[in-house]
Amino acid sequence: MKFGSVEHPEHIDFTLPPDHPETERVLKSTFTKTKNSRLQVYVGCAKWNKAELKGFYPKGIKDELSYYAKQFNSIELNATFYRLFPKEQFEKWYHKTPDDFKFFPKITNMISHRKRLIDAQDFIPEYVDHVAMLQEKLGTVFLQMHNNFMPKDFSRVDNFINNWPDHLPIALEFRHTDWFNTPEASERLYATLEEHNMANVLVDTAGRRDIMHMRLTNNEAFIRYVGANHPSDYARLEAWVERLKHWVGLGLRKIHFFVHQNIEQESTLLSAYFIERLNAALGINLKIPQSINAGLNTLF
Repeated sequence: MKFGSVEHPEHIDFTLPPDHPETERVLKSTFTKTKNSRLQVYVGCAKWNKAELKGFYPKGIKDELSYYAKQFNSIELNATFYRLFPKEQFEKWYHKTPDDFKFFPKITNMISHRKRLIDAQDFIPEYVDHVAMLQEKLGTVFLQMHNNFMPKDFSRVDNFINNWPDHLPIALEFRHTDWFNTPEASERLYATLEEHNMANVLVDTAGRRDIMHMRLTNNEAFIRYVGANHPSDYARLEAWVERLKHWVGLGLRKIHFFVHQNIEQESTLLSAYFIERLNAALGINLKIPQSINAGLNTLF
């Protein structure tokens, strides 16, 4: 993921902003409905491509997804952004993965980028029909809008939300700064997402600290973390462990955390480091992915 990449990450202040004032209210209010549910934690990478995840796959591995799914409990399925795969492909992915594995697919760019949500109602049914082949392994779907999609087109967002099926969890990601730094737009967006029980995607990347809104809109933290291929990646992950521990203390029940890098080489190592720390902080027991690279701390 090149979004928000910078040439000199050592010059960036990666301190996580304080929570939005309404995040605590949302977590406490939604927890009353979910307090009897177990904590759900899914951590994964954005892709399982062997060529890019160097050092992760043992020599001779041919079925990359099957191997990946034995190491991780989830994948942020970016491939579905570029084209709508046939139903048979989703069925194959379903059968290649363990019972407790989940896919978090991105909505096709036909809806988000080419049509820019215009006439979304004409495209949503087919997309939903295809991803539904993942059955119980289908996690939260997410919509990522173009950097230049602005609040002036809020009516398109309303149309999309009103035509999205209630039974299918979705998270929305906006990248133009006005969605979060123009009070009228941000308040309307947050209220709309809360009303429809939709997650507000958090993107942590070096060059776009202006969109670190830290505003949850339901009981789901959907986080897309982008490492900068720099030693600071470790400290940034440690900060997220602490923030997620705090949110769990407030009532958070769903954590969906996906690790990217500007150059996707050691995403699996960063993920393993994060999972190890998160296990200790939350008292959980997620499998720690293994790599043929020797030692987590040899990343840089």
